[in-house]
Amino acid sequence: MSILIQNGTLILPQGPVRASLRVEGARIAEIGPDLPAGSSRVLDASGKLVFPGFIDTHTHFEMNKGTPRETADNWFSGTRAALAGGTTCVLDFAEPERGCSLQSALEEWHRRADGRACCHYGFHMTIKDWDPRIRAELPAMTAQGVTSYKIYLAYDPLRVSDAVAFSVIEAVGREGGVLGCHCENGDLIQCAVARLKAAGEHSPAAHPRSHTPAMEAEAVTRYLALAEEAGYPVNVVHLSTRRGLEAARAARARGQALYLESCPQYLTLTEERYRLPEFEGAKYVCAPPLRARRDVDALWEALAGDEIDTIGTDHCSFRFHPTKFLGKDDFSAIPGGIPGVEHRPCLMYTFGVKAGRITLLQMMQALCERPAKLFGLFPQKGTLAVGSDADLVLFDPDIPWRIQAARQYQNVDYTPYEGMEMAGRTDTVLLSGQVAVSGGQVVREGLGRYVHRGPAQFWR
Repeated sequence: MSILIQNGTLILPQGPVRASLRVEGARIAEIGPDLPAGSSRVLDASGKLVFPGFIDTHTHFEMNKGTPRETADNWFSGTRAALAGGTTCVLDFAEPERGCSLQSALEEWHRRADGRACCHYGFHMTIKDWDPRIRAELPAMTAQGVTSYKIYLAYDPLRVSDAVAFSVIEAVGREGGVLGCHCENGDLIQCAVARLKAAGEHSPAAHPRSHTPAMEAEAVTRYLALAEEAGYPVNVVHLSTRRGLEAARAARARGQALYLESCPQYLTLTEERYRLPEFEGAKYVCAPPLRARRDVDALWEALAGDEIDTIGTDHCSFRFHPTKFLGKDDFSAIPGGIPGVEHRPCLMYTFGVKAGRITLLQMMQALCERPAKLFGLFPQKGTLAVGSDADLVLFDPDIPWRIQAARQYQNVDYTPYEGMEMAGRTDTVLLSGQVAVSGGQVVREGLGRYVHRGPAQFWR
């Protein structure tokens, strides 16, 4: 049976419009004013905003599998939480073991996700090794729908040299993909950690001082210089500082095409959280860390100015007890990562749209349209258009509620947003034309399917 969504405000590419939308099977079949119901099942969206399904560009489910540092959310619980919040597609990071092929990682991530995911999904591919064997795998990755990659400029088990980074940018660019980078200066982080520990500083309060804004800005500058020499657009993931933003602005002013991702934690939380008593600050340890209020304000200004392209969560849900406590006596041993895949849309609406910082159209662009374009999903996803996938969110902008770990779908014993008052929330979600969330509750599980992605669609 077809579904007709009536009386809602559709967030279309040109902006909010009062209209109806009809779904036939897994696709959007018709958009227009006052469409007749006919034999369609009617969903009354009075007072609600109708978005394309939200896309989370940055998740880590079942990371460190089988170790004491394994994340709390597996592919079932993590994608169910995503779906509950209105995210209908996630892009997770497949990570090969050292010395192993990209194909081995892709197959392992399929084993974890296929048949278990509650929303749709794709995989970025992390590159740690780089040699002719790995380079030769890129066409096979493209053929299997993997068109985005990630490198690190910090952390010894992960980071690559500048020469490798340059070569990877070229190879991925030639393949029509996009390369993201974790931009922090690894050597400076190691020096700062050693210095702080030698001074007897072992609490979470030391964490932001071992990952300073200068360390991010230097790495952003270096990565963009490598990309400029290679001649391809690149993506900077989880941008957290004003100084990093200024480095990107300087590159753009020179005519360089680049893309920026930030995260809700860098738009809503500040580094004071690391000074909470009783080891509570460990809940907020992530990399990059939370920053100062001036950084938060600068990122909102950049998002309002369409300088930040996408908003992902970097969802990495380590339990507070016992996992974060692995670093009880050494802040550098606290597993870095926070949960957020469930709450990103309501946070962006409350602190962005409702607070007057961004418009509904800009929220849609950052959470739907631009992620779909950058990562090869558009117009299959990321837009309300005839022929596009019927992944839809009916968002109620007038339901005040409070985020509480005790009431979340995320399989973790805390949320960094505990107690925050939200101005609205997701009410109904259609996944491939099927109602999967109703009244804010997940009513259909396991509907997620792997999404075969095409080349990046650059617009800068």
